[in-house]
Amino acid sequence: MKNYLMLNNEVLNTYKTLGIIDREKDREATSDFFFEEINRKTMFFHTLEEKINYIKRENYYETEFLDKYSFKFVKKIFKLAYDYKFRFPTFMSASKFYSSYALKTRDGNNFLERYEDRMAIVALYLAQGKRKDAEDWIHYLMRSYQPATPTFINVGKKARGEFVSCFKIAMADNMNSIAHNIGNALQLSKLGGGVGISLTDLRCAKDPIKGIENRASGVIPVAKLLENSFSYANQLGQRAGSGVIWLNVFHGDIEDFISAKKPNADEKIRLATLSTGIIFPDIFFELARQDKDIVLFSPYDIKNEYGKTMSEISITDMYYELLDNPNIRKLKRINARKLYTDIKKSQIESGYPFEMFDDNVNKAHPLKKIGRVKITNLCTEIMQLMETSEINDYDEVDIIGLDVSCNLGSLDIHNAVKEEDFDKLVNASMRMLTQVSLLTNINNVPAVARANQEMHSVGLGVMNLHGHFVSQGIMYGSEEANEFIDAFFTALNYYSIKASVEIAKERKNKFYRFEDSEYASSEYFEHYYRKELVITSEKAKQALGTVPIITIAMWKKLAQEVKEHGMFHAYRLAIAPTGSISYIRSSSASMSPITERVEVRDYADSRTIYPMPYLNNNNKHLYVEAYDMDMFKMIDSYAIAQKHVDQAISMTLYIKDNWTTEQLAKVYIYAWLKGIKSVYYVRQRMQTIEECESCSV
Repeated sequence: MKNYLMLNNEVLNTYKTLGIIDREKDREATSDFFFEEINRKTMFFHTLEEKINYIKRENYYETEFLDKYSFKFVKKIFKLAYDYKFRFPTFMSASKFYSSYALKTRDGNNFLERYEDRMAIVALYLAQGKRKDAEDWIHYLMRSYQPATPTFINVGKKARGEFVSCFKIAMADNMNSIAHNIGNALQLSKLGGGVGISLTDLRCAKDPIKGIENRASGVIPVAKLLENSFSYANQLGQRAGSGVIWLNVFHGDIEDFISAKKPNADEKIRLATLSTGIIFPDIFFELARQDKDIVLFSPYDIKNEYGKTMSEISITDMYYELLDNPNIRKLKRINARKLYTDIKKSQIESGYPFEMFDDNVNKAHPLKKIGRVKITNLCTEIMQLMETSEINDYDEVDIIGLDVSCNLGSLDIHNAVKEEDFDKLVNASMRMLTQVSLLTNINNVPAVARANQEMHSVGLGVMNLHGHFVSQGIMYGSEEANEFIDAFFTALNYYSIKASVEIAKERKNKFYRFEDSEYASSEYFEHYYRKELVITSEKAKQALGTVPIITIAMWKKLAQEVKEHGMFHAYRLAIAPTGSISYIRSSSASMSPITERVEVRDYADSRTIYPMPYLNNNNKHLYVEAYDMDMFKMIDSYAIAQKHVDQAISMTLYIKDNWTTEQLAKVYIYAWLKGIKSVYYVRQRMQTIEECESCSV
């Protein structure tokens, strides 16, 4: 084993044997890593100009964006980055950056970029020749804002993937749409995308086809085709594509859908690699509370009777009408509690299915008058309306709908609260995300391209919440922690809207059908008028740093500006899991509590140890691990943030292997009651579930 790996592993050994956090060993490991590996393998150039010219000449960088600046200015941006004298705080952050993000020679043997170089290129590329933007953005990139993995990896490179890699597509109940969307799944998976797909509108098994009874195959064969598609489009063999299929719990095929993820499922229906998610309307939980049966319906009947698809209606609003309508078949009755117990068993065994709470999503949806949110993405934080495309025969024109691409980035909370002007930080972050949107065109999937062009949606999120709490002496889930969350996310929401208004004014452009949104009518802002936000905890005030408290007067003024000028972005905020990218910034992931104080990650033939940020022997008691945390308190914290996030928060539940289905069901129902919009994985201690990397930021 190499010396730097031995030193890094000593951190874990010391912690396990003595309970002592030895960060000095980790710093030594990082130093040795550069001495033994990075410095030796980084190509040497006498000057920056020589380096840039070489990289351009050898077609490692696109040249057009660099040609928009003088070399003197390019040198200035690089100098601004290097003036921070950045050092990786942990061995994990350094090794992750150089293994996954830094530009390498084509043979993979040498590095062409250091951390500062990557950040400088991101600033220059996104600014597209606007010098003031490039100067502003390099500071925020070095301090507080982190672009998503696909943006951070690909920006500026000649041989690159897309800047976004998470998508949602809707499938209609006909062969043209099924074939078209399997093709879309292949195209998006080829790009490295994680794809969420709505199957709710497909007719059930044994439904009629062309009036002939008992002919339809249902959703499972389509799911199997999608699973094979993702396995086939495996990004040059690097890893299989990833996707999630979503089905409404009232769909006639729901039992087979649940069974498909069970380890002992029949191979004819078993989905070994494809993720699954279920959509739960409020009426399901109401029937479960009353210990009643639910009735399963067919989308085929609903479309024939009402002219709308199953995904376009609220099952909660129409459930009893569907029961009373003689033209709607009642396919099967199942006790709601029994069905939910079966789902909990599957989640304990496999981590699946994910869950989306349909009415929590659509009641809070600011664009509800424009369309419904039908599904969420693979990591369950993207909640945007969709319009299903109409794919016709060869001699007919297709009607292109609205599918979704996820354009993500995150603020490092610990550094964000230190910024001199929080408003400017959020504004800069929104502008960088906007540039990613404007520079992205997924033209091989037209409905994704159209939505990006018309909706301009972004997803600004956060990382390092737990790390920041520990640095401030605050216990996750405490009253002062929740006061901080309320104030921080209120400000994040406020300034993201303010930035969107500014961009709309500058571009003289609003998002698609802005006039029909609750932003235009000011309905969205009403709940902020009811009570002034007051922070009583001194610890919470201190933890907020420079983040201001937003007043009712500020909200009323902003609402007037929105009404007058509009907004550029249909969607602004989404809290993604921030898996691998958190390591680079030595942050705790997203809003999540940490799973281990000293984390062990296996990469290839080596083991990497990651002590949590700011962890030391005096504060380790504050790092309560997620599996030891009260899940009800964790949900409370997420629910406070969710009030201010227009999309959703990727939330994983952490359980121990002695949990019962009843315990797990209580936690899910509590999440639903608290207004949570979705639940991602259920993770058990000692159980390994493959992590989605497609939309991690």
